[in-house]
Amino acid sequence: MHKLLLKLGLRFDDPQVEKQFVRQFTLDDPGRTQAAMVLGAFVYCSFSAMDWILSPDAWAAATSIRLAVAILVLLPATLLLTRPFARPWAEQIYLVYCIVPGCMLSVIYVFLRPSFDHGAAGMIIVILFVATLLPLRMISFAIFAISTWTCFAVFETFATHENSGLALVNNAEIGAAYALTLYGVGAREFRARRQFRTTQELQVEKERSEATLAELRAAQAHLVQAEKLAALGELVAGVAHEINTPIGLALTTSTAFDHHLALLRGSVASGRVSRSQLADCVDRLSEGTTLIFSNLTRAADLIHNFKQVAVDQAAGDRRSFDVREWLVELLSTLGPLLRRKGHEVRLACADGIVLDSYPGALAQVVSNLALNAVIHAFPEGRAGTIDIDVVRLDEARIRIVFRDDGRGIPNENVARIFDPFFTTRRDAGSTGLGLHIVYNLVTSTLRGRIDLESSEDIGTKVTIELPAALP
Repeated sequence: MHKLLLKLGLRFDDPQVEKQFVRQFTLDDPGRTQAAMVLGAFVYCSFSAMDWILSPDAWAAATSIRLAVAILVLLPATLLLTRPFARPWAEQIYLVYCIVPGCMLSVIYVFLRPSFDHGAAGMIIVILFVATLLPLRMISFAIFAISTWTCFAVFETFATHENSGLALVNNAEIGAAYALTLYGVGAREFRARRQFRTTQELQVEKERSEATLAELRAAQAHLVQAEKLAALGELVAGVAHEINTPIGLALTTSTAFDHHLALLRGSVASGRVSRSQLADCVDRLSEGTTLIFSNLTRAADLIHNFKQVAVDQAAGDRRSFDVREWLVELLSTLGPLLRRKGHEVRLACADGIVLDSYPGALAQVVSNLALNAVIHAFPEGRAGTIDIDVVRLDEARIRIVFRDDGRGIPNENVARIFDPFFTTRRDAGSTGLGLHIVYNLVTSTLRGRIDLESSEDIGTKVTIELPAALP
């Protein structure tokens, strides 16, 4: 039987899966099922009116049996399903609910003579109710069919028929009803099992997809972090190179100080210090002091600007800032890298444009655009120009235009330029995340929009529109 059910698709090979299906199938909609059970108890008792028409003298006994079945079996079985401890036994409760009134109907027909002549109709109503309104599996419905049909056949032997052929007709009609409803119950269970199997497979596939997505997101986050660190490394290298010049000049000047002071100290010790020698030494020391002060001031400004940019990018806090002053600070950290490669940066921004936004995110945007231009727009050895224009469109919006005169982007690549991991320089170590980060920061963090236009051998223009104050 087990193998036959497996072959018919009416059983799962895994016992745990079978148990899950049975629980889901029998308790799919307990509220609807309980309402149907209450309705069944009412209909079962209401047929006492038919009993009165068929056999008034036996009506009291028949009605007593119907009420006893409803009060002692049907309604308690319905209430029992409301208890959590009874729900694992739902299918057994359904069987008791079906078999008891089905068998007791045959007992009622013994009293209602000659109501076995009309017994098939009553049994068919019970069969239809069980098959359509109760979630019985095919094997459980078969148990119900065998039990009630056997009971009907046994009790019918005690009945007398006005027409002896009615017993055969009754059983033929009941048998046909059982066969048809058995097929219907089996088909319903087969569809439910197929849907359950599909749902299980979809759930497994969903979990696998979610795990894969989590891995991809982790990998993407790692690559994004690597991209940010690479950009920060470029900035650090550029700033370090730029700071090295003023620090080196200050160090050289201080070394010259030691030489001139040693000469002056020797002259003082010998007691032969001429006026011209003293004046010359003072002039050199004054010139050196000015040179040291200017170079250390320049180094301090670079360090301050780089620190401010680094703090903005690390903290990610929102604040109000003057766009021109902020861009000057940012470009002072990008300038060393760009000047080392021979590029010129031209800034056009009116004073007084204030932005209430996230300077760290915007710094990442400008830095990535600048680094992307250095890597992709200008072939090695070729110097170019980068223009950054900032204008106020109205009280609520500002526009930043980032333009280079590099080699441009091929037309077939423009539509994919903001896609993650898209790059034409993977062999050179590019990850394809720089402009993807730019797009996400502009559209998500800064709540703006970004457009890109490019023509080969002419250059690229990136237009960014931002709200002057975030909501």
